[in-house]
Amino acid sequence: MLTRAANDDDRRRTTEFERLNFMVPITTFHYLVVAAALFVLGVIGVLTRRNVVIVLMSIELILNAVNLNLVAFSRMWGNLHGQTFAVFIVVDAAAEAAVGLGILIAFFRNKETINVDEIDLLKW
Repeated sequence: MLTRAANDDDRRRTTEFERLNFMVPITTFHYLVVAAALFVLGVIGVLTRRNVVIVLMSIELILNAVNLNLVAFSRMWGNLHGQTFAVFIVVDAAAEAAVGLGILIAFFRNKETINVDEIDLLKW
């Protein structure tokens, strides 16, 4: 009798635990909300900041939002096309960051500023 009562208690605890600990599945909508938030933060950073480094980081946020969308839709449709494009975007973003920082270092050596408003070196 004691073992049967113990088994009933274990079953009751398990059902209470399962009742209280439910998990909502992560859907494509959740990924799109996070990607939209990243994209908005990136656009706000590009439009409002004057520091070139912050602008470059904001562009990286925008590219990461695009990558998240591509991977989410790739997962939803069950193919690898979106993930393949995401890898190409990551490679492109790395090259962009390297070239952008190289230009920024060269500009800082000449003008001693990284303010976007003062970058008019390429104007005729």
